[in-house]
Amino acid sequence: MRVVAGERKGMPLKAITGTTTRPTTDKVKESIFNMIGPFFDGGLAVDLFAGSGGLGIEALSRGAERAIFVEKDSKAYGVLQENIAKCRYEEHVETFRVDAVRAVKALLKRDIVIDYLFMDPPYHKKEYYDLVQTLVEGEKLANTAIIMCEHEKGIELPAQYGPYQCVRQETYGSTIISIYRKGEEGETIV
Repeated sequence: MRVVAGERKGMPLKAITGTTTRPTTDKVKESIFNMIGPFFDGGLAVDLFAGSGGLGIEALSRGAERAIFVEKDSKAYGVLQENIAKCRYEEHVETFRVDAVRAVKALLKRDIVIDYLFMDPPYHKKEYYDLVQTLVEGEKLANTAIIMCEHEKGIELPAQYGPYQCVRQETYGSTIISIYRKGEEGETIV
């Protein structure tokens, strides 16, 4: 695992051993960022099921200004902290070792606007995808926000979360990447 592009391109990231997490491969990560925009101009990224932090760190490397990482597994959280330190992003991040439901409740109370939301929960916990709707209803997503949901083929996600529509889906083996944002006039929606 490594940072694919941006200011930390090529930086190796430590992976989590065991079966408690399912890291996004470099190939899939590169495809995700090709779909949502190869580089960013500031903004806040939230990596809600961070694992080793690959998606949030990639967003920072590509120009996101800040990132919030949420990971409840203690082993994964330790690796996440190591990867953030290795990439020298400590001053640009907040990390929380809590369940995603609790983290979203805390985010709703804060004066923040999320520009990039990364959702890669355990595949067998479909209810976690409802947290996207909670954040939409709490008006925590920027007008131009991009939502990325990684899920397995058997999971059917909604066509939209409020005004954020699924604008693209790509399949990688048994994994599907669904990208949501506010659709533009005349845009073809998946």
